Amino acid sequence: MDVPFIAQALGFVSFGLGVSTFYQKDDRKLKIIMLIFNLNHLLHYFLLGSMTSALSAALSALRTGSAIYTSSKYVAAAFIVLGLGFGLKLADNWWDMWPIFGTVIGTYAVFMLQGIAMRVAFIVGAICWLINNIIVGSIGGTLLEMTLLTVNCTTIYRLLKDRKKSACPTQAM
Repeated sequence: MDVPFIAQALGFVSFGLGVSTFYQKDDRKLKIIMLIFNLNHLLHYFLLGSMTSALSAALSALRTGSAIYTSSKYVAAAFIVLGLGFGLKLADNWWDMWPIFGTVIGTYAVFMLQGIAMRVAFIVGAICWLINNIIVGSIGGTLLEMTLLTVNCTTIYRLLKDRKKSACPTQAM
């Protein structure tokens, strides 16, 4: 098997993991599956030869692992500064910054936001990653981000529905 085939196959694995990640209503489960997703994405982008994307996925894996255990704004700030610093150093072109923007937004989201607000930030990050995936030629990644936009919107709807259901007392029939 050749490397491009393996890289694209891993992109499709990321597709499945990503959909599973963002379908979660429980924030902790979301972060655990996201960690696995980020590690797979790291290998996918490395094999595609997109080092900025691979770095972003590596930082995403580290930050997601950390976010499972802490919600520290200082840890979030450190990951944001690292992401921007390494991204600016590695970027050959301005469009190489799309995965960095997506990672920065995702970092803020997993450390500082919860519930619906976190998922809205993930939508903005998904748009950045969608642009990146189109540029680097990631078929699975492009399909993933397009799907994640829908899945995140659906999960937000489900969370709003749950919130409304718990806020309204049940009427006896």
